[in-house]
Amino acid sequence: MPSVSEALLFIGMISGTSRDGVDTALVSFEGGMPRLRETQCLPYPPALADSLQVMIGAGRKPTANELKKVDDCLGDFFSHAVQALLEKGDIESSAVTAIGSHGQTVWHNPAGANPESIQLGNPQRITDNTGIVTVGDFRRADIKAGGQGAPLAPLLHRAVFKRESGTRVVLNLGGIANISILNSNGSVSGFDTGPANCLLDAWIREQRGELYDKKGAWSAGGAINKHLLLNLLMDPWFKQPPPKSTGVEHFNLQWLKKQEPVNSIDPRDVQATLAQLTASTVASAIVPSNPADILVCGGGVHNTDLLCRIQGLLPGIPVLSTAAHGLDPDWVEAVLFAWLARERLAGNAQDTRKITGARQKVLLGEIYGLVERIK
Repeated sequence: MPSVSEALLFIGMISGTSRDGVDTALVSFEGGMPRLRETQCLPYPPALADSLQVMIGAGRKPTANELKKVDDCLGDFFSHAVQALLEKGDIESSAVTAIGSHGQTVWHNPAGANPESIQLGNPQRITDNTGIVTVGDFRRADIKAGGQGAPLAPLLHRAVFKRESGTRVVLNLGGIANISILNSNGSVSGFDTGPANCLLDAWIREQRGELYDKKGAWSAGGAINKHLLLNLLMDPWFKQPPPKSTGVEHFNLQWLKKQEPVNSIDPRDVQATLAQLTASTVASAIVPSNPADILVCGGGVHNTDLLCRIQGLLPGIPVLSTAAHGLDPDWVEAVLFAWLARERLAGNAQDTRKITGARQKVLLGEIYGLVERIK
């Protein structure tokens, strides 16, 4: 029989740097391992997507008025996403212990004079609208403790994917790529490696009006421009030692268009070069850990060309989907925030010192609504 805490249901929600909508996952934890009960991806309405594009595309920290308006709109939309998930699964809201809502990142600047990371999607509004306790604002405490606030995925990866012997790397290919280095002794480290899909998506959207490069077919037909690749790799961020994190505040179309000779070569060759940039920076980050295998999650797992490039730079190391180890790669990040909500309600501080650089263990997330502590 599962324990009381294992029988509880949680919802995890995440909207990533692609800003195409929100992923929601209904999760239980049997034996401490996550089990997906229901999933759904709800696209942003066009007006909300446009508001986010204008805000983030400005390349600056949003004003207080901008933040307030979109924060409430996103809170209402995320509430709707929760209700849609429950309807799909024929689940009563009273059956859900808590929601873990990451929110939509609109500004990430953990290394500035005033370090901060801003996620919108008013958690109090979600609680009020759904009647379900919501845990949000997961990054603030880590930044206050001197950490980067990201990545947080290595915490779940350690709990779910640790090998009995040897080292394993879990590679998340979202808008930004990050790795988790899992050692058999239970220790974990991790960091962002740079762009994964954010530049690929932005470039094909501008050049061809497509949301993403399906299976990497467009990049696969292009040729790598060595001059452009070298200039991209010269960005000082890549040479920074961990802990480090980044976002579209840095790696965006404006950044790309400043590089030579991007404006004078075939756009398809630019796409191929961007794919190689991701593969090269990912491989360079992984090689020092000499892993026995690599598990991949995130939207990039469907980019056949990108995975082939990564495998080509890491010969002899199996590159597999997390599905091979029991968790659908499309839902790992949503599960992360269900898991973090469960951990927060249990009062478990997280050790992010070798991941984000925090000075001590921290309780991640703020609780909105009345709740009994999970044991």
